Amino acid sequence: MSEKILHIEAIDPIELMGINNSKLDIFKRAFPKVQLISRGHELKIIGEENSILEFEEKLTEVIGFFDRFNRLSDDDLLELLNASNLKNGDGLQVTDDLILFGNNGKPIRALTVNQKLLVTESAKNDLLFAIGPAGSGKTYTAIALAVRALRNREVKRIVLSRPAVEAGERLGFLPGDMKEKIDPYLQPLYDALHDMIPAKKLETYIEEGIVQIAPLAFMRGRTLDNAFVILDEAQNTTLLQMKMFLTRMGTYSKFIVTGDVTQVDLPKPQDSGLIHALRILDKIEGISIVELNETDIVRHKLVKEIVKAYAQQYNQQ
Repeated sequence: MSEKILHIEAIDPIELMGINNSKLDIFKRAFPKVQLISRGHELKIIGEENSILEFEEKLTEVIGFFDRFNRLSDDDLLELLNASNLKNGDGLQVTDDLILFGNNGKPIRALTVNQKLLVTESAKNDLLFAIGPAGSGKTYTAIALAVRALRNREVKRIVLSRPAVEAGERLGFLPGDMKEKIDPYLQPLYDALHDMIPAKKLETYIEEGIVQIAPLAFMRGRTLDNAFVILDEAQNTTLLQMKMFLTRMGTYSKFIVTGDVTQVDLPKPQDSGLIHALRILDKIEGISIVELNETDIVRHKLVKEIVKAYAQQYNQQ
């Protein structure tokens, strides 16, 4: 008889073994030739060497399923243990518009033609501008691409930023500590991440700096290597802020800049760093601009009509 101890780090032990070891019991029934003892992040396997190896191979497949689909129900585990080669992973429909599976296996897809264009252009270019109205999915799609890149180990971290323009970047006038001052500006970014990364894992990622969320003012002086970086609400950057942000780009990094040029909150719209950047950078190879419009809006049907009305008013000015 042999004995081996595995250190489980790629998945929360509760996700893998279940509450009160309910999934561990499923493993035991599927592998009666080995004895399994689970303690925290350690799993002890006792049995013949070939039986231990067989169990390890199946465990790797189970963890791989969780990494891909971000879920592992009892039914998933039962089917994985009974099937040697699941097609597309548990029969989940995998199509070209799929970006990743979010929490509880929720498929997150590019839903419109321009959202799909955003996905393909991001794959081909290291700097992408995604321009469009509220609700067109530009930020959500960009964050989904960042999470997928992190999950696929294409980058080592995600950096998300927004200009805190409502406070003129002078956050000291707001009550509370620094986190309480800036969180209201960054909450939409947290909301998207919570759809795609389990809360406990996201908390760990933030603590370890794997996911960083900060106002634009905190980007100065940094060089961002091996990172997927998103600047949201970029229409509210000044010319100098936009230049500062774009020049943070390091090796093996991908940048996406999102914004709505019809919702500039700066004192003078012509001073928008986004509008200026679109004008002077559009011919540079490796930079792509994707324009979304009201046909890409996937919120309440009234949002589409509201955006249309404001766009008409904007064009008349």
